Amino acid sequence: MPFVTVYYPENQSNKEKLKKVSNGIHLALMEHFQIPKDDYFHMFLPYPSHQFFYDPYYLLEEEKKRSEKMIYVSITCGPGRTINQKRNLYQSISKIFYNHLNIPTTDIFITLNETPAENWSFGQGIAHMVTIKEEKES
Repeated sequence: MPFVTVYYPENQSNKEKLKKVSNGIHLALMEHFQIPKDDYFHMFLPYPSHQFFYDPYYLLEEEKKRSEKMIYVSITCGPGRTINQKRNLYQSISKIFYNHLNIPTTDIFITLNETPAENWSFGQGIAHMVTIKEEKES
């Protein structure tokens, strides 16, 4: 049940390339988090370069630097993944941006926000994941 939000520089807004990135992120989530194929919710939001502030060197290896192509990926999902699953997902997503948009992996910033199942509604005012869990338990 991940919801992916990608903030990207407005000058990188090639619709076809962004769709490839979205598909790649989804495949990475399917592989590393074992999500179903139809669990697909992504939002891409462009930002003007003058609205994203960051340190170009923070926690990077020596002599590495972030560029003006900085991408922020926020993934909200249910809890329960291992540290290795998360690390592998971060690596896969970084490579996807490099392969499809030629953005260096140093420019990919990812956060993962784990949210309990009862905090999700996929429409109709229903806590779907809680309802599914309750049905399995009865």
